[in-house]
Amino acid sequence: MKSIKVLFFIAISIALLAGICYIYPKEGVNVGSLNVHFPTLTKILNPQRELDVQAFLAKQDSLEAVMKTKQDSLNHYRHQLDSSEIRFWFPSDDDSFFDHLFAQMEQAKSSGRIIRILHYGDSQIESDRMSRRLRSYMQQHFGGGGPGLVPISTLIPTLAVSTYGTGSLVRQSPFGDSTVVRAGGNYGPMIQDFRVTGSASSTISAATHHSCDNRLRRFSQFKLIFNNRPGPLSVHFADRKGSYTNDQTCEEEGVHVMSWKLDSATTSINLSVNGTADIYGIMVDDGPGVAVDNIPMRGCSGTQFTQINRDQLTSAYSFMDIGLIILQFGGNSVPYINGDKSIDAYCNRMGEQIDRVHSCCPQAKILFIGPSDMSTNINGELTSYPALSKLVQKLQATANAHGAAYWSIYHAMGGHQSMVAWVNQGLSGPDYIHFTTKGVDIMGDRLAKAFDNMYNVYKLRKETLSE
Repeated sequence: MKSIKVLFFIAISIALLAGICYIYPKEGVNVGSLNVHFPTLTKILNPQRELDVQAFLAKQDSLEAVMKTKQDSLNHYRHQLDSSEIRFWFPSDDDSFFDHLFAQMEQAKSSGRIIRILHYGDSQIESDRMSRRLRSYMQQHFGGGGPGLVPISTLIPTLAVSTYGTGSLVRQSPFGDSTVVRAGGNYGPMIQDFRVTGSASSTISAATHHSCDNRLRRFSQFKLIFNNRPGPLSVHFADRKGSYTNDQTCEEEGVHVMSWKLDSATTSINLSVNGTADIYGIMVDDGPGVAVDNIPMRGCSGTQFTQINRDQLTSAYSFMDIGLIILQFGGNSVPYINGDKSIDAYCNRMGEQIDRVHSCCPQAKILFIGPSDMSTNINGELTSYPALSKLVQKLQATANAHGAAYWSIYHAMGGHQSMVAWVNQGLSGPDYIHFTTKGVDIMGDRLAKAFDNMYNVYKLRKETLSE
């Protein structure tokens, strides 16, 4: 009898709770200054299943395991082009978009060139995150080494290289904690520069972290890029052992480059500068081959490119032999986008940035990488930002309309509500925005894999034409 009463009590309780779920207003009930919510019946009866991230990522491996013939390969890569989570979206669906870039990179060694990939982004790429995995892939396949373009003084530690500047250096930039923001927009290709007035020095040393690719630790070719002010600029260059030194002087105003090339690679160099100039950065390479330049812009929405002096940026790019420019932005704007008008406004501004970059570097391909999934607390529940999916879709259309390819971190990690799963499985941090080291390495590898898919399509296309 007691068991029947307990069962009856439980049944009545469930029925009452179900009734409350059914009739309770979705917008909640205001009690004083509080807004009280109750889960809907749909959420209780149909709870959302969490994404199994490892199983999601493993789908790629299961597809590759069945490739045995050329037809298998063609079928596989056609799937990657059309429907894979790591696919690119191209203007006019042109899957030959990267062909010229691949051809240049294949010939870089024989032609003695260093083809540069500039990777701009917000804090998701800070400390060489994502860039280092892409760099490792590119240099493994096409040659090259070194960390690429670095500032004369680093404010934020990075795994790629150690850069320590001293002396009369004043950072100038339209973002971050710069000492000076310049109305003229003379910031250079790193969207920042260091004004030297007098004497300054910089020591650039190879990365020591165990996770770094060995190709990252070797330097043999160097280019200091700067905008000279009135008066001469003199530069003293020395390698780690002091076995190679070289002094150069620039008398003319404007954007210039000084170059040095060692017979054998070193792991550390020192620069001493004297004069008045805006130092844009130094390209630290071990070519020929491919260089991937990590250019993080913490807190930025990606709309700073139209704030840069067009002529000076064009001049700086002309010294750099750029094959690809990656713009990875959107995450910092997601929390403030709440409707179609704000989505359109942001995407229109990003279209202007793509146009500006392309006008300054018309020979380079442009790839826009959109934001990841991001979670916010709505009615006591962590969920994707409501406008995020539509923003990703509109960014893709905007990038393509302005002649850029598009790659989606949002899709590559699993889409709507995937960030919660990535956090729960240790691949993203507790802010539900940034990846952990393990998670960002996975995402960097997914980007590299997307390029590898396209490179294989390019090679298969060449083989087909030659048959």
